[in-house]
Amino acid sequence: MRNSASPIGTEARAARQHLGLTQAEVAERIGLVHPVYNRLERGKMLPSVPSLYRLCRELRVSPEKLMGLTPTGDVRKATKPKPKEEDAPELRRLLHLARKLDAEDLAALLHVASALAR
Repeated sequence: MRNSASPIGTEARAARQHLGLTQAEVAERIGLVHPVYNRLERGKMLPSVPSLYRLCRELRVSPEKLMGLTPTGDVRKATKPKPKEEDAPELRRLLHLARKLDAEDLAALLHVASALAR
């Protein structure tokens, strides 16, 4: 018999990797400690309903997809939205890190980014 946690872990890993995020980043964003999130991705545990909700929002996937209840094959490929340039994993990661900076460090980052963009 198949473990009911496996589809969630498999889909979560695929979505996380598609977004270019680490397990630690996703765990922090949804309020779990990294070892617990790691167990979730490995199919060793099921998330609580609130954690499942936060995970779906963070990974931008429906609960149906995360639980493996969506059709596979060409149907899923046809409905996959094209990523926008501003959705590049590197830009999302940079924005996430920039939000953690104090005003002085953020100003320094902006100065460096402006110099690199020239």
